[in-house]
Amino acid sequence: MKVVILCGGLGTRLREHTQQLPKPMCMIGDKPLLWHIMRIYAHHDIKEFILTLGYKGWQIKKYFMNLRSIMSDVTVCPGSGTIEFHDEIIERDWRITLAETGELSMTGARLWRVRRYLEEEDDFCVTYGDGLSDVNITTLIGYHRKQGTVGTITGVHPASRYGQVQMTGNRATGFQEKVYLEGEWINGGFMVFDGARVWEYLSDDENLILENGPLPAMAADRQLSVYRHNGFWMGMDTAHEYDILKELWRTNQSPWRVWE
Repeated sequence: MKVVILCGGLGTRLREHTQQLPKPMCMIGDKPLLWHIMRIYAHHDIKEFILTLGYKGWQIKKYFMNLRSIMSDVTVCPGSGTIEFHDEIIERDWRITLAETGELSMTGARLWRVRRYLEEEDDFCVTYGDGLSDVNITTLIGYHRKQGTVGTITGVHPASRYGQVQMTGNRATGFQEKVYLEGEWINGGFMVFDGARVWEYLSDDENLILENGPLPAMAADRQLSVYRHNGFWMGMDTAHEYDILKELWRTNQSPWRVWE
């Protein structure tokens, strides 16, 4: 099975970081956010990746083309041009297609433009290049197949942008910075699509946004299922969220680290 990771956006809300690099390449610990997403899928034995590149996509290409050199000790012989790698890396059996899908293309167009790499797939996964979760991908795929719909999205509870004040009477007793809005659901990515039927809802229109056209159309046709995930999910849309993810990783409190 393959997973498409949408990596081409401009990341305008993280401009202080994305002026120099694409948002999926923002570092969490010593690895890019994108690597963390891929590691989640690899844990569920999905190791064929299609990355839809756009804004500063060459930086993503450069990282993965040099990944073994980055991760391993190497001996270089300049005279002969030979390179000897001394260590195996956990990514050794990953297969990564780095696909140029247009600098300004929207998510629906990006997915359409990698269709040729998905023609033999009965179904495939799609997610965004800026969200982390401890969702069980294997269970999600099984749920999608049981539903028999064109698509399945993962519904998650969004976190409030505001901290919650805990009170007794008219006295504050504490603060809780991140509060999940239990009554609300949003699309957290981690989607699965029918490899034959999904293309009826997509096109090469550069302005086609997956969330504004294809997904509502599937919903109108009753062809979009929702897998409800009550565990951890967090999108990295702001500098504050980026700081939270980095701190969770630094303090070994990162729920998305399902591979350990």
